[in-house]
Amino acid sequence: MTTRKRRSAAPSAGPTRPPTSSKRRRTQTTEFNIQFLADWGLTPGRQKLVAIVVVTLGVLAAAVALTGAVAALGSGFVPTRSSAEVVVGQPRPDRYQGWASPKLFAPIADRNADSAPLTVKEVFPAKVIKHGKQDLRLVSTRLDGDCASAMWGGTVLEQLAEAGCTQAVRGLYLSADRRYIAQYTLLNVKDQQSADAFADAMKVHHRAGWMLALPSTRAVFPTGGQTEGSGHAMGHYVGLLWLARTDGAESTPKDDFVGLSLAVRTVEKPVYRRVVAVTGTDAG
Repeated sequence: MTTRKRRSAAPSAGPTRPPTSSKRRRTQTTEFNIQFLADWGLTPGRQKLVAIVVVTLGVLAAAVALTGAVAALGSGFVPTRSSAEVVVGQPRPDRYQGWASPKLFAPIADRNADSAPLTVKEVFPAKVIKHGKQDLRLVSTRLDGDCASAMWGGTVLEQLAEAGCTQAVRGLYLSADRRYIAQYTLLNVKDQQSADAFADAMKVHHRAGWMLALPSTRAVFPTGGQTEGSGHAMGHYVGLLWLARTDGAESTPKDDFVGLSLAVRTVEKPVYRRVVAVTGTDAG
């Protein structure tokens, strides 16, 4: 009897694949959801857009803050109340002219040769300045040992700090007919080079920084009105002059701002006296 041999099973070609479903499984997605935005009725898509905008603004704000901090550290300038808070809406001159120190002030080119501090009584001794038929009456004065308290504008304050400004004496005038207002500020800096540089730099910087107007119920510089300014280096001092019509209108030749400027600048006589005190001779 013939015995049939069973055929051995063919070797497996590999692991058996699990049966594949004819339908692909759907990929599960998680919807973007911020509860309080959802409460406002925003769809997930709009919520994501809002989140992106908020994050972007936060990054930009941080970058601006960092830039400011780096700039401050690099310059050594620390913002004060005057520079940080008193900028918006401050009146400033529409036109400005600056002059370097004349040679006659060479004896007081350095503060070490003229160390006596300024006083209000020295700079503004008279209550009235005569100008033809027009009287200019002194309505307010102030002496600040911190020049940042008398000026505004970051760049201006930074340059004053570099110039070693230790005093700012201000006087505010009003004409008898209340048609004109003027303010004079005398700055005490370390040397003539710094004084010349500051008077010249204000040709540009006066657009973003200037002296602070003295507060007064009798005389107020017109915000948005036409005003004129000038800067005069005198040895280690800088005299800043500011003129305007009280109505804010632009000056005309009839207003004689040149004559008014010369009248107000008579307060510079004490600087000439300091030259005499150092040299023992008339400053001319």
